[in-house]
Amino acid sequence: MASRAEKSDGIMETVKTIVYALLIAGVFRTLFFQPFWIPSGSMKDTLLVGDFLFVNKMAYGYSQYSCPFGLCPISGRLFGSLPERGDVVVFRHPVSGQDYIKRLIGLPGDRVQMKAGVLFLNGKEQKQIDAGVFVETYETQGSVGGFPACANGATGIGSDCIKDKKTEMLEGGDGHSVLNIRSGLMSDDTRVFTVPEGHFFFMGDNRDNSIDSRFPRAAGGVGFVPYENLLGRADRIVFSSAGARMLFFWTWRSDRFFKAVE
Repeated sequence: MASRAEKSDGIMETVKTIVYALLIAGVFRTLFFQPFWIPSGSMKDTLLVGDFLFVNKMAYGYSQYSCPFGLCPISGRLFGSLPERGDVVVFRHPVSGQDYIKRLIGLPGDRVQMKAGVLFLNGKEQKQIDAGVFVETYETQGSVGGFPACANGATGIGSDCIKDKKTEMLEGGDGHSVLNIRSGLMSDDTRVFTVPEGHFFFMGDNRDNSIDSRFPRAAGGVGFVPYENLLGRADRIVFSSAGARMLFFWTWRSDRFFKAVE
């Protein structure tokens, strides 16, 4: 039978192990990856409300917003590499400071325009291939409890919520899904945006339900995003839950566990 001193030593070793594990996890998070929950439907069907992923902070190097231990310069990046068109990126909103996740559409110097819901890059139409429809249940989603917008109009709780789906073949990138809820919206026809040096242009894949670079900051939009505001690249979904709480195991989407972000 263990003595009181031996029991005390065992408890202390357990506490030390837990503390070390937390410290290692904290350093790992600070240096390499940052957890991110998907709070809204702006990136459907690539990312769903309740998806949980880790952001690769090393993908584009470190900036004042992502730098470990505050060691980075006020402007610019350390060990930076340029993102690629088509990357799904988490970035810091230039005004509000909130973290957003969108797809990178325009690189510095690119001319970006939407015409009748179709993307044009540097004057070239980006081909869209019909991919059927995206169907989800019309019900509250995630911890916020919002309802999805549907192309089939008003629908009852528990019924199918449908959106038109296409595969967009982005120049310089792989094909990815984009959704359409309705045609003729202001964001379907835009002016030509010329991306300034050192900035990027982002859009959500759920095109009619995304406040992104198509909208000016003065109107609550994102505008052009500076390079130093990029926090990292989303590479893989680790976990996903359709419920209001993570512990509601019956709402887990096991088919999305460790799913690559494309």
